[in-house]
This record gives sequence, C-alpha cells and structure tokens, in this order.
Amino acid sequence: MNKFETLQSALKARNDEILGYQINIDNYTRAIAKINADHADNPAMVTFRDNLTELLTSNQTEQLKATIIREVIAEQVTEMEAS
Repeated sequence: MNKFETLQSALKARNDEILGYQINIDNYTRAIAKINADHADNPAMVTFRDNLTELLTSNQTEQLKATIIREVIAEQVTEMEAS
C-alpha cells in the first residue's frame, strides 16, 4: 500500500471514529434529558446522570480531536489528488 492509499484508508477510519463518537454523544444527551425529566428524584440515577455528563464531555473532546486529524488527512489526500 502506498502513502495515498494509506491516507485514504486512514480517512475512512477517522470518519468511522467520528461517527462512533457522535452516536455516543447523541445517546448520552438523550439519556441525560430522560433522567432529568423522569428520574431526577432517584439519587442513583442522578449519580448515573453525572457519570454520563462526564462521558459526554469526554466524547465531545475526543470527537473534536479526531475531526482535526481527519481534516489534516483530507488535506493531504486533496493535495495528492491535485498533483
């Protein structure tokens, strides 16, 4: 596999990674809202919600990192395609 093919493969992997983070972000956001609406009086669920909030923040940060790397890879692919 040459550099161009490797970059194309890496680009696909980053897209999949970003999608995985987005699925988690969506799930955590919905679960937090559901707990707030339906289970805010249950201390165990409040603890769970707080844990989900931490996971949400972590996934948002990791998704941003992956997005930045994806952009860098995409720039290289574009440059190689143009040359």
